[in-house]
Amino acid sequence: MLRIVKRLLRIAGPNGKRLKLSFGISFIYSILESLPTCALFAMFNGLCSPNGVTKQLLLFCTVLLVFAVLAKWLVRYIVQVLQVGTGFYIFCDQRLEIGDTLKRVPMGYYSKKNIGEITSAVTTDSSFVENYSMFYLDKLINGFLNTAMISIFLFFFEWRIGLLSLAILGISVTVYFYLQLIGKRVTPDRQKAQAGLVTAALEYIHGMAVAKSYGFAGESLKDFYAKIEESRHQNFRLEVKFSPFVDLFQFMFHFGVCLIVFISGYLLLGETITLAKALLLIVAAFIVYLPAEGLGAVIPMIRLMEASLDRIDAVKDVPAMPEGKQMKELEHHDIEFRHVTFAYNQKEVIRDVSFIIPCNTMTAIVGPSGSGKTTLCNLIARFWDVQHGEIRIGGQRVTDMSTQLLLSNLSMVFQNVYLFNDTIYNNICFGNPKATREDVVEAAKKACCHDFIMQLEQGYNTMVGEGGASLSGGEKQRISIARAILKDAPVIMLDEATASIDPENEVLIQKAIHSLVKDKTVIMIAHRLQTVVKANQILVLEAGKLVQQGTHTQLSEQNGVYRRFLEARLEASNWQI
Repeated sequence: MLRIVKRLLRIAGPNGKRLKLSFGISFIYSILESLPTCALFAMFNGLCSPNGVTKQLLLFCTVLLVFAVLAKWLVRYIVQVLQVGTGFYIFCDQRLEIGDTLKRVPMGYYSKKNIGEITSAVTTDSSFVENYSMFYLDKLINGFLNTAMISIFLFFFEWRIGLLSLAILGISVTVYFYLQLIGKRVTPDRQKAQAGLVTAALEYIHGMAVAKSYGFAGESLKDFYAKIEESRHQNFRLEVKFSPFVDLFQFMFHFGVCLIVFISGYLLLGETITLAKALLLIVAAFIVYLPAEGLGAVIPMIRLMEASLDRIDAVKDVPAMPEGKQMKELEHHDIEFRHVTFAYNQKEVIRDVSFIIPCNTMTAIVGPSGSGKTTLCNLIARFWDVQHGEIRIGGQRVTDMSTQLLLSNLSMVFQNVYLFNDTIYNNICFGNPKATREDVVEAAKKACCHDFIMQLEQGYNTMVGEGGASLSGGEKQRISIARAILKDAPVIMLDEATASIDPENEVLIQKAIHSLVKDKTVIMIAHRLQTVVKANQILVLEAGKLVQQGTHTQLSEQNGVYRRFLEARLEASNWQI
């Protein structure tokens, strides 16, 4: 219990004071819970005395009960004011912290395995804790505190019953900690199964079109169903492990009630206590454990909450790439690789590569699929850090530059274009949030997408859907180019930029790119011959190695990968149905 409280206080930040104050006021609430028992004892004592119930006694009991009710209402209101919304504030900050962490980790972290973990941490886990943390903690703390305070009150009236009540409470705390140990073993498997289910669901949805096109929609469900079954199994296992001890936890309180009633009657028969005290103890027996008895169902949820916090912390604690300190603007933008070697998942994908891309020139990178073309661009943008060698832009190592400085000098048009679930206007504006509407329209015109945008019912205000689902591949590609044009960065990286452009717009796109790359350092990855021959230099990669370097004229005269590239393109251009 204290551990989960400490964890929440640790991540609460400025909201920690509100939580501490609410826990302190909850202690006052627990004291107020014992006041009705005091009034009952006074009333029973009056009923059993020769004088009976006097007006003064009735007035005292009434005032005490009214005070207890009003004070409890006021204190409860204050606790609610302090706690309600605190969980939302805490996990709003936590989500922002996760987002800040994720933008500083290597791109390799975003593997298929981790997507489910990340999604669960940001959505399922964060939502679960923020919605229920205050509720369950309040029940847990007040449950134990209220029972403890009433037990202490009973101790002053009849120490034997008080000790018995506290002993039962002590045993229940032991069972509570044992339940926590069980949860520590079981809940990680349950959370892992939940993350696997999220990953499978995302993969099933994203791959539905491919599965249907090949007639395997049913087959693609198998893994999804397997993950659902695993989630069901782990949830069932959690219930099986917890249920016997939750029942034992509640049974102890019921047994405690029986013991208190029996001992109170025994003491009354032995004339050790008065009838009034016996009546009070019997009534108190049915009251003392009520707050704690309901905690049986809360304890598993507390453990799930801890497991959710563990997964949130696991995402937050992912080692970030060291942030460079260089903030000074670059004077020139030549790019240099010095004996760069990079391995991904223990496999070398770039091997001892060295080259220089002069400032304000176009360099084409060609090579077979999987040769490392896109990886080179990703390394320039420092999506990963290299294991050996170094990369420099404008004479500065990319590892020395701040992320803001580095990325402000780069524009990338990715092979797989991603558009945000927003308007076309805002997606283009992502390249330069300070751009005017005229700038956005001009960039769209250069990228040959203004005309099709204006044909849409809402024009630039059209929502594109998640990932740009409402647009064709070519339309998404052109909007991505417009975004790069709007950014106007000195280094342009085009990764398969013309691969999805229809023939009608390809000439216009080439003109737009020609305008875009003027006085800029350009790295072009393209399989189309006409975009390669115009390059100032060509880098030819094979299996992660730089095997050829030169101009189109130089390389076309050599036997090698580039010659095979030319022959394949010429053969493809002559192919007919």
